[in-house]
Parts: sequence; C-alpha cells; structure tokens
Amino acid sequence: MRIFLTGATGFIGSAIVPELIQAGHQVVGVTRSDAGAEALAAAGAEVHRATLEDPASLRSGAAEADAVIHTAFDHDFSRFAENCEKDKRVIAALGQALAGSDRPLVITSGVGMGSPGHGQLAVEDVFNASHPNPRVASELAGNALLEAGINVSVVRLPQVHNPIKQGLISPLIEIARQKGVSAYVGEGRNRYSAGHLFDAARLYRLAVEKRQPGARYHAVGEEGVEVREIAEALGRGLKLPVVSIAPEKAAEHFGWMGMFAPMDLPASSALTQARLGWHPIGPTLIADLDAMRY
Repeated sequence: MRIFLTGATGFIGSAIVPELIQAGHQVVGVTRSDAGAEALAAAGAEVHRATLEDPASLRSGAAEADAVIHTAFDHDFSRFAENCEKDKRVIAALGQALAGSDRPLVITSGVGMGSPGHGQLAVEDVFNASHPNPRVASELAGNALLEAGINVSVVRLPQVHNPIKQGLISPLIEIARQKGVSAYVGEGRNRYSAGHLFDAARLYRLAVEKRQPGARYHAVGEEGVEVREIAEALGRGLKLPVVSIAPEKAAEHFGWMGMFAPMDLPASSALTQARLGWHPIGPTLIADLDAMRY
C-alpha cells in the first residue's frame, strides 16, 4: 500500500517508517522542515510538506494514498486542550480525503479513553466519551468519521518508551533535575501502562493492514507500572533522593504535569493481542529507564 504517515519524523512515526517499508509498503511521510525531509528521504520514504495548522495541506496528501496513519500531535502541554481540538480538525480533514472509499485511516489516542473510571483497567471495547482528558476529542472526531462511512480505527498509546524517551516520564526527568528530587504523589501506588517503541510501531502496521472499521487497539506491553517504581528508577539514574509529595502540593511541585502525576492509568492489551496476533516483546519500562544515559 501507499501509506500517508503524519508525524513521520517524530518519536513514534520515525519507528513506523522502517516498519512499513520492511513490510513492502510505500511510505509518504509528512514533515515541515528540511531536516525532516532529509531524514525521510534517507529512510526510503517519499516526502510531503505539510503542517497541523494547515489541514488542507494534509488532506491533499491523504487523497493520493491507499491508507493513512495519523501520529502527529502538538506536544506543547501548556496548550494541551487547544492542541487536542487541533487534532480533531486534522482528523476530520484526513477523513474527508478518504470519503467514498474503504481506504483505512488509523488515528492515535491514549489508553485512558478506554477506562470506565479512575483506576479502572482500560480495555479496547470501552470508549469513555465523558473522560476528563481533552484527548477524548481525537476519538470523538474518529467516531464522527466512522458514522459518515469512513474506515477509521484507533491505536491507543500508553507511555511509549525506549532508552531515550518515555512519554510523560521524559518531562518528569526534567522536573526532577530542576527540583533536585525524584518525586511521586502520595504513596506512589498509582500506575502507568507502558509499551516499547518498536512494539507500538509494529501495532500501527498491523492495524492499517487489518483495515477493521471501528477497531480500537492498545499498544500496551505492561498493564501498570507503579509511579513510585518509576520515580525510584529516575532517582537511581539521576543520583537524586526519591520523595513523596502530598496530593495538595502536586500542582506546585510538578507544574503542568501535576494533573498527570497522580493519575492511575492501567490498561490491558489482551483483546489487541487476540485480534491482531500482536505480542509485545520489547524491554520493560524500568529496563529502558535503567539503560538511559542521564
């Protein structure tokens, strides 16, 4: 297939490119920069210049593709809600380009959207449309396209990691450096689900090849890693003391991460594994944190 990939030079997208090419697909990767264009060309992908702020520039590329994978997202968390609305507009534009066909569109969301409530295990067959996380906008946009006859499926991400980046844990590292301590909230028993980068890339490929409208998949290798254990790994790597922060002090200590630090976000990938034959094989989150060069 000729696959149009947004976020092709990002953390996850740059792993999807070789995964698709090695499987025999042609990749058209989106970038906004000369450096990104050079990286894509070197990886064997065709280059398409576009930005999230100009959905029409994305729509034109999607219109010429056999399938679309959308991983691009503006990770400026100081404008998180606004960026989730921007993602909603981009998903709508990509869907418009595929109207009148069964060409698949795979979009990206977070595993929290599959949780019925705080601390409850997120599963693929649940979509919590009233979830307080603004990222719910992405799946609402996908649902609207699905109702319009577009072949949309969703890959939901946990904390995707390798020894260089780890989702929300990467900013926790910077906060620990700034504060001089590696911290968790309360007892630190809340959990983050996690999945290795290469396992996530393989899941996107399988999802776009499956072409199953309405499917939701979880890129989860570990259902829940306690945040205290994560903080202890960061403490070892940074050679900093590990401390507990009272819940009422979380916003003061963590800044914008204060809303995420106490969240309990366990998630399952049992249905994903059964439906796609996908089985995570990458290193664990703690193994990657211990392997980092701090």
